[in-house]
Amino acid sequence: MRWEGLFADLEGQLAAEERRELDDEVAERTRRERALVTLCARLEAAVGGDVRLGLLDGRRVNGDLEDLGDGWLLVRGRVGGRELLVPTASVVTVTALASHAEPGRPARRFGLGYALRALSRDRATVAVSLVGGGAAVVGTIDAVGADHLDVAEHAEGVPRRRENVTAVTTLPFGAVVAVEARR
Repeated sequence: MRWEGLFADLEGQLAAEERRELDDEVAERTRRERALVTLCARLEAAVGGDVRLGLLDGRRVNGDLEDLGDGWLLVRGRVGGRELLVPTASVVTVTALASHAEPGRPARRFGLGYALRALSRDRATVAVSLVGGGAAVVGTIDAVGADHLDVAEHAEGVPRRRENVTAVTTLPFGAVVAVEARR
């Protein structure tokens, strides 16, 4: 009888050790897999859902993540429903993002410049928020270069005509926090 109890105890210890080893292996694989997940992949999984962003200028943006691409996010704000084109480099925090990345719609391959060119082509009035805060640059995007854009400044609600333009300002992409379409 004593041997049976001893063997049962040894068998239980062996099974418990195997469970601990398996749990450790699963935990290590999970950590390795998470280490390969990019922020872009997690944002791709969030397209169509709610995001809360903290931006370089201290502003908080709450809205629906409508689209994303190489270096940019498109968020429709909760207040007013305006769309914001946000360079990912301007994002300081993302709140309430799922910890995993389920396959979602893949990010668009085109970059920030391409997205800005679409706004330029539409001749939409925009408000460009800049690093460091201060007043936004309001006007129409005249041209988009490889790493900068030119904004013809004019009053909101006034068409972009030579007589309405007060200045043409060149903005490096690195200075842009967000571009709000004011259509």
